[in-house]
Amino acid sequence: MEKTFKIAVITVSDKGHRGEREDRSGKYIIDFFRQKQWVISDYAIVPDEKDLIKKKLEEICDSSKANLILTTGGTGFSLRDVTPEATKEVIEREAPGFSEIIRLEGQKKTPRSILSRGVSGIRKSTLIINLPGSIKGVKDSIDLIYKPLPHGLDILLGRDAECGSE
Repeated sequence: MEKTFKIAVITVSDKGHRGEREDRSGKYIIDFFRQKQWVISDYAIVPDEKDLIKKKLEEICDSSKANLILTTGGTGFSLRDVTPEATKEVIEREAPGFSEIIRLEGQKKTPRSILSRGVSGIRKSTLIINLPGSIKGVKDSIDLIYKPLPHGLDILLGRDAECGSE
C-alpha cells in the first residue's frame, strides 16, 4: 500500500507566471503524485525572482502545509535561474543525494543533465527538491527519486527510525 503524504509543487517560470506558457512539468508532478494517493496541498507558479521563491518555500514549510515540496524550473545557467540560491537560503539541512542521483543518472540519457544546479534539503519537517524545468527532466527525475521518498519522509516525520533495514 502506498504511503500518503502532503506535497506542494512550485513551478518557477517567468513565462508560466505571465500565462505565456503552459505548465506541463508542474501538472505532470501533480498527476503523478495524485495517482499515488498523495495529497496536493499547494501549487503555485512563481516568476524567477529569488525573494518570491524563498517566500513561497518558507510559507509552505513554516506552516507545515506539505511534507515535500518539488520545484520545477530555474535550475539552469541563465542569469534568471535562481531556484537553487533561493532554496539554499531556506533549507536548514542539506539532503544532496536526490540532486546527485538526478544529475548522475540523467547524464546517461542526456549530457545536458550536468547543467542542472538543483539542490535538495530540509526545512523543519519539509523536504525540498529542485527538479529541472523540462517535462522530460521532471519525468526522469521522479522515476529516480520516488522509491526512497516515502521511507525518507517517514523518518523525517518521526514515523520510522530505521534506515538500514533494507
